[in-house]
Amino acid sequence: MGRRLGGGFGKSIVFAVMALVVSSNGPMAQAPAGVSRGASGSLPSLGDNLELAAGAERRIGDRIAASIYRDPDYIDDPVLGDYVQTIWQPLMTAAKARGELNPELAERFAWELFLLRDRSINAFALPGGYFGVHLGLIGAVSSRDELAAVLGHELSHVTQRHISRLITQQARMTPWVIGAMILGALAASKSPQAAEAAIMGGQAVAVQSQLNFSRDMEREADRVGFGVMTDAGFDSRGVGSMFEKLQQASRINDNGSFPYLRSHPLTTERIAEAQARLQLASQNAPARSKAELEESAQARFLHAMMAARARVLADPGVDALRAMVAEAQRQTSAAQATSFEIRNAGVLYAGALAAAKLRDFTLARSLTEKLRTLASGNAHALNTAGLLSLELDLLAGVVPAAVSRIDISKAASRAELLLQARALLAAGRAQEVGDRLLTWVTAHPRDAAAWQLLAVAYGNQNQNVRAIRADAEGRAAQLDYNGALDRLRAAQAMIRSNPGSADFVEGSIIDARTRQLDSLVKEQALQDKLDR
Repeated sequence: MGRRLGGGFGKSIVFAVMALVVSSNGPMAQAPAGVSRGASGSLPSLGDNLELAAGAERRIGDRIAASIYRDPDYIDDPVLGDYVQTIWQPLMTAAKARGELNPELAERFAWELFLLRDRSINAFALPGGYFGVHLGLIGAVSSRDELAAVLGHELSHVTQRHISRLITQQARMTPWVIGAMILGALAASKSPQAAEAAIMGGQAVAVQSQLNFSRDMEREADRVGFGVMTDAGFDSRGVGSMFEKLQQASRINDNGSFPYLRSHPLTTERIAEAQARLQLASQNAPARSKAELEESAQARFLHAMMAARARVLADPGVDALRAMVAEAQRQTSAAQATSFEIRNAGVLYAGALAAAKLRDFTLARSLTEKLRTLASGNAHALNTAGLLSLELDLLAGVVPAAVSRIDISKAASRAELLLQARALLAAGRAQEVGDRLLTWVTAHPRDAAAWQLLAVAYGNQNQNVRAIRADAEGRAAQLDYNGALDRLRAAQAMIRSNPGSADFVEGSIIDARTRQLDSLVKEQALQDKLDR
């Protein structure tokens, strides 16, 4: 897939399944008999006998996820990733507590978020519990509550098995074919006109049937997602302000920056139901305490910084980066009203990171110091500003000034761990990095970035066999099983040619993992053959 794969995901699962409809040479069936729609338009659970098996749906999702990992638009940014997880994990916990996410599905699906370097405003759900978030969305929302509203909605698409229901309607298609066709729809983003022409050509009835069914699902996801986000502790007003943004974009006919509107079309029913839920929630909500108001202000401060980071990392272009720097330079005082301080935090953060992207590290450090002064008194924001200082030195290619004070064993977050690991590697302290990362990957075996840094740490210590195995585990974490198997076999060959290059334990681990991955690759090949 090409550079604009993220734009293809902007069509979301609805667009992908529309591609399935076109290729099926027949209109999509209506909702199965016996399924009634209530006044709210929500769909009840259809039962396992009418849904795609969880294992089959996960295989489809894994196939798509493997392609996302290899796409240039995929970005594993630890700082933004940690921030999004502070929103995502409470939503997951609330969904389980409410009974929306049953234990079997929680165990069998991935529940993994992808960040995509795309400036358009979009988020989407994919088969098997994979979710995508465009950096454009994070940069556009005004609060973590708005982001929680979107993520809660997407989470509910999966917990309510909407994707499974849509795929089940294409009963003649095997999981392999469905996965391949969804990937085809995503790849078609490089030629949107051709894709849209294919969809429109002679299949208007099928498309309309799909859209009508989708709107029922959208209303159900609105209802369930609202309950999930409020139970997770987020402010329900985030739903209202997010709807206002979408309505405004809809009124100006969407200039293309809101693909979320195309895959999640607004209807009068959805808007009315959302407004009714908001009104009821506001009537029943107790007055917030002074501590809660202070916590909310600190959360907005941190969100302003993370939204700014998303805007810079979305590759807006040199002119936009220069504009961010110029705006930051106009900020001369930190002693402003609270609301203005929040805005300044985002402006200074964007300016510092943009200056670093433009290789003006002196200015970047100056703006970061202003940001740290502004963030004093806000522990989370101050820590985030400190990580930015560390990152600036790494981008400049110098050993960070703070490296002497780093105790990586006390890293409190993934972002701290990975940035501190990079700083210590630059300072030649590879053994400390290796020891800490080995503990981390034991608890987080799907962390590809940590495995890759561990490979560097081992390589710097001339532990080449361990470095190759860590590299293999990083590839396996991103579902590149063939690549991982090749690396493990290379490690085995190195041990055979130089028996002293690894001890017995390391050699046994490599042999065991080689057998596991070889079996997995063969099983996948057999499953693909059966699905065909």
